[in-house]
Amino acid sequence: MGETIKLTSPADGFEFSAYHEPSFTPRKGGVIVIQEIFGIDQYVRADVERWAKAGYEAIAPALFDRRQHDFVAKHDQEGIAAGIAHARATPMEQALADIAACRDFLKPRGKVCVVGYCYGGSLAWIAAAQLDGIAAASSYYGSLVKANAQLEPKCPTIIHLGRTDPGIPADEVEAAVKQHNPDVPVYIYEGAGHGFNNESPERYSAEAADLARQRTRQLFERAA
Repeated sequence: MGETIKLTSPADGFEFSAYHEPSFTPRKGGVIVIQEIFGIDQYVRADVERWAKAGYEAIAPALFDRRQHDFVAKHDQEGIAAGIAHARATPMEQALADIAACRDFLKPRGKVCVVGYCYGGSLAWIAAAQLDGIAAASSYYGSLVKANAQLEPKCPTIIHLGRTDPGIPADEVEAAVKQHNPDVPVYIYEGAGHGFNNESPERYSAEAADLARQRTRQLFERAA
């Protein structure tokens, strides 16, 4: 069973919440699950549990705690607006510091990998380039990846994009990444839109999600 724990940011000393679950099977490593704009909702918790069942100690930091503790939003216009407001008001350095606190929590027990979705997909890409001690990173449909394509990941990193995502032009993101990082795999999933890993009925694409998860597990298992 997962539980909410408290971690302290190395940047400002703020104590934030994180949803944590130990591995169900012999431990392969640790995974930091970075949230979408909707907070630590049922879908993030389900992803943490999925990683725990795959043999990873998993943790999802609540990155909006300084603005609204226990923030969770619905996938409607009001929820989207609230989540975007929180994301835009959260400094990148602050979010990376919270991710670093999760890394430091997991690191004594083995390798630490990062996976992020939407807002978290952008953070996973940037964390791979700017944080030490990350073994591998998997970025899903991050809107800031194109603008930060010049960053050079310090660890093996892959990117997942939905072909029909209306807000993230997959081909343009791939071209930008390949220009600066030709060895970074960019996977584009035909027929899948934004949020295809999220099992909410309006966004989930089972075929794309299964394949992306398989690729991410393989990446993490190969990581040192």
